[in-house]
Parts: sequence; structure tokens; C-alpha cells
Amino acid sequence: MKHRIVVLGAGYAGAFAAGNLARRLSPADTEITVVNDVPEFVERMRLHQFAIGQDLPSRTLAEVFAGTGVRLRLARVTGVDPVRGTVAVTGEEGDGEVAYDTLLYALGSSVARHGVPGVAEYAFDVTGRTSALRLRERLADLRPGGTVLVVGEGLTGIETATEFAESRPDLSVALAARGELGAWLSPKARRHLRRAFDRLGITVHEHTGIEAVEPTRAVAADGTSIPADVTVWAAGFAVHPIATAGGLEVTETGRIVVDRTMRSVSHPDVYAAGDCAHAIGDNGRPLPMSCASAGATAMQATAAVIARLTGGEVPTVGLTYYGNHLSLGRRDAIFQMVDEDVRSKSWYLGGRTAARLKSGVLKGAAWGIVHPTFGMPKRKRRLATAPDRAGVRAAA
Repeated sequence: MKHRIVVLGAGYAGAFAAGNLARRLSPADTEITVVNDVPEFVERMRLHQFAIGQDLPSRTLAEVFAGTGVRLRLARVTGVDPVRGTVAVTGEEGDGEVAYDTLLYALGSSVARHGVPGVAEYAFDVTGRTSALRLRERLADLRPGGTVLVVGEGLTGIETATEFAESRPDLSVALAARGELGAWLSPKARRHLRRAFDRLGITVHEHTGIEAVEPTRAVAADGTSIPADVTVWAAGFAVHPIATAGGLEVTETGRIVVDRTMRSVSHPDVYAAGDCAHAIGDNGRPLPMSCASAGATAMQATAAVIARLTGGEVPTVGLTYYGNHLSLGRRDAIFQMVDEDVRSKSWYLGGRTAARLKSGVLKGAAWGIVHPTFGMPKRKRRLATAPDRAGVRAAA
């Protein structure tokens, strides 16, 4: 019987991991299945561009994994049973189960609503293709002079506000920040950010926590009413409670606690990568939810799975967070380097050069995922022992 590897989620972490596992493990010994709820590979970091009406390259997962031997199951994950080694799913084929010997959990994250009244009913977000499409349709119907409020001063909030303002100068775009805009940036980068907001005509409401969202406005903690035909919620991310419900050891926020190799500390047959993994970086701090972290944790998890199944020594992949790359529309950006304590360094790169660098990073990340057979070895690695379901699972 082949060793069954199941990858949950086909975002940056899951798609990368599945492609690499298929490229390096022999299909004579292993069977790799990817479970994902949508048929396309979604470039999450560009969903704010998609939402404002830009046409982006699209590739189906069937095309991505063509010729790799990876099996694709289009379904939504509803539960995980690490004791039985099964995943509960629901989709066009109805409800069912997918059995595994090794599980790579990469379901990512979604919008964190923080229990704020009206967010679920009236706010939009750009954390998934379905929600971004809903926002795209709403913005397309918005007439000149319409008001858009982006809530959240993090990377997603800033990128969304600047992209919208640049692409739709006929709209009135505002951003609500709980603190100071760009407080985490170096002083020079912060000034660059403010100049960009001024150039794009974005109104900033600093030190403004939003306590309620209504159909045509948002209400701040002090009772101030901010007009908003469209409210975009970008005030943080949250992971799905599936891992918690399944009995995996998780943090208070539901992220799976893993060791240095991305292996669950409570269930050795389970690995985690991306936003859903609580991974400690080389600086001793938890890695932030980001595409960079997704890539690093996916590389480490993949290397660990392959090494343990083939009898090799598990290599150590660097888990260092180097900085924040922030798009400010299509022609401007900020690349802010950070030190080992994740504090912004005085040096930063800005302007068109930074924008070209960010574009290159995005294209490179997508290219690597949609070309999983590139550099495929002539001989794939065989498992160290006969891949019986009980024995290899116990050894892994």
C-alpha cells in the first residue's frame, strides 16, 4: 500500500508543498492528495487588485498539478481526526472522508471580525477569492463620488486603500487606523507613506477604532460617524477552528503549535505550514502571518516529510523574517528591512524601484507554484521502508 500524503489547502504554502513533494518522492511509494475548496490557485497577495477590477492571470489547480501525479479533491474541509488519520470534507461529491498517513495542514487564515457588530453583515474583505469577487461586483456598481472606508492600518489595509484610490480616483477613499499610520515603519519610510496617501487623496482617521459597521457608515469608538458606501474590513486575520476541534495542540488563537521542523507537537503524523502554523523563527519569536512565512514554513515542512519518509537527516531551513514589502498602487512601494527583533531599520527602499521589486517577488512566487515540475529530478527518492500504513505512520 502506498503512503498517503494529504495536503489541506492550495494557497502559497499548500500548493508549493504539494508540488515539491510530488517532484521529489517516488509515485511508486506515495500518493499525494490536495484538498482545496476552489478550483483556482489564488494569489492572495493580489486580491485587492482583483477587487478593484484589475484582470489578473488565472490558473486552475488541475493545470498546476497536471503531470505531477497529485490528486486534486475539490471540497471544503469540515473536520480533522488525527487519531483515526482522516479528514472530513464536503463538496460537489457530497460529504466524505479522506484518509492519510501524513497530513500537511495549510488551510491559511481568513478575516478576523473581532466580534464587531455589522462586520459579518455589511463589511467586505479581500482574504479569499469569493469575498474579493463580492467586493469587486459592489465596487463596479459604485458611482463617482462614492465613499469607501478601509478599516485596518496593517499591510493589507494600506495596500487596499492605495490600490483603490489609484485605480478609482473618482471615489472618496478613507482609512481608519487604531494607532498612527505606518507607526511600525522607520521615520523616512513613514514620511514616504504619508506622501503617497496625500498624493492619492486618501483621508486617514488615526487613533480611530471602529465599533460598528452599518450599510452606509461606520461608527467609531467615540461615536463619530464615518460615511462609507463600502466598508472593507482589514483589521487582522484569524484561523479556522478545525485544528482546535480536532484535538491538535494550538495556541489561544487556534494556530497549530509545531516544532522546528513544522511537525505538530501533539500529533507526529501532522505538519503545518503558513498562517495556521505557530512557528518560532530563528530570532526566537513567532513568525508573522505572511507570504514570506508561508514559503519558509512550507519549505521546512516539505524537507522534513521527505527526510523522515526516506530515512534521511532532516535539514534546517532558515526561518528569518527580513522585512515588509508594501505596495502603494502600481507605481510606488516601500520595502522596509527589519532587524532580528523585527524592529524597522533606518534604511528603506521606496518608489518605482521598490514597486518593480514587489512585482518581481509576486511573479516569482506564482511562477514557482504553477511550475511544480521545473527541475524535476531524474530519480525520485524512494521510501526507506515498505510503505505499509501502520508501520510508516508510526516511524514518521
